[in-house]
Amino acid sequence: MSARIELRHRVHVLGKKEELAATPLEGRIVIVLDILFATTTMVTALAHGATQVIPVENEEAARRESRRHSAADVVLAGELYAETLPGFAHPAPLSLLQHGIRGKTVVYSTTNGTVAMTLAAAAEHSYCGSLLNARRLAEHVVARHPQRAILIACSGSGDNFNLEDFYGAGYFVERLAELLGAQADLSDAAIAARSLYRHARAPEVLLDCRVGRMMSARGLTEEVEFACRFDAFPIVPELRGGRLALIA
Repeated sequence: MSARIELRHRVHVLGKKEELAATPLEGRIVIVLDILFATTTMVTALAHGATQVIPVENEEAARRESRRHSAADVVLAGELYAETLPGFAHPAPLSLLQHGIRGKTVVYSTTNGTVAMTLAAAAEHSYCGSLLNARRLAEHVVARHPQRAILIACSGSGDNFNLEDFYGAGYFVERLAELLGAQADLSDAAIAARSLYRHARAPEVLLDCRVGRMMSARGLTEEVEFACRFDAFPIVPELRGGRLALIA
């Protein structure tokens, strides 16, 4: 059994989703990141008219959840180990938009990001973050939860650290520190993530990382570049009752 991770700072970053299970989440605010592509896709879907996104742990849970909805009102999307699941819509953001999601419920299953979202459900408030909505989400969290510890959870990949998520966490830290000022109280992990953000450049950093190279090799360079559209969608998706919906 993993040792519990003690958090002593106002803003902290976890490097992979597996750390969520070892972290006390009660009374904490969690922002989940899977930049390539799960949280980016979920933010994009909600920004383009999806009524809700239901993140689930796996294909079986996705198919079970989809049966609770009218076939005309639901889109089933997802992947496992970067392969689109049989009968599912492609999970990358632009591809999912082309499939058509306006006015529909998106049931979404991915290898890492949706698993991280379900783990984060134990927190007092759990939010879906990406580079696309970072500024607005940071503003909301600081205004709505002025005394709470903020945990930025990178999804990672198969119990491994992913550079693109840590870069995204660094942008969130930059925005949160700007808003919190002297009360920011950053952990070492948060400082490291912010340093990466300040010294790397997008989209190059996302195209150069392992997952970015893999996506480019699959013809998804445009999707990676889209994920780098900083603050394009000023929305706040919160997980409530297992469903992501816009609250601001």
